[in-house]
Amino acid sequence: MNSKFDTFHPDGFRSVNSYLFVKDPEGLIDYLKRSFYAQELNRVLRPDSDDIANVILKIGDSCIMLSQANEPFLDMRTSFYLYVKNMDEMYKNAIEQGGKSVFEPADQEYGDRQGGIEDPVGNYWWISTRLSESS
Repeated sequence: MNSKFDTFHPDGFRSVNSYLFVKDPEGLIDYLKRSFYAQELNRVLRPDSDDIANVILKIGDSCIMLSQANEPFLDMRTSFYLYVKNMDEMYKNAIEQGGKSVFEPADQEYGDRQGGIEDPVGNYWWISTRLSESS
């Protein structure tokens, strides 16, 4: 690792981490808990309102953060690549919890079995299981 990045990271964090600004953080938090078994580690509200200033969620061994979208940080969307043990099961659960299918599960030429969903606020999740233990 480059020594410029050799520093302490809280559990579940890496050198680069996701931070989402969303119109409906409560809805997304609920969806991520039901779909991907996210654990809420921390929540901070803005002192002048009930808006979420910051929430840390842990999904598997990784953390993401999210906040209520407002000026100057408007509603932003992104995509995630999620490795799980059984992608078909996780894909099905994500759809049952309100996600929309982007593409059906299929074995990919690059060695992953993968399906894609869009969550209720418009983020894309590429749910994958590695088919072999090679890079």
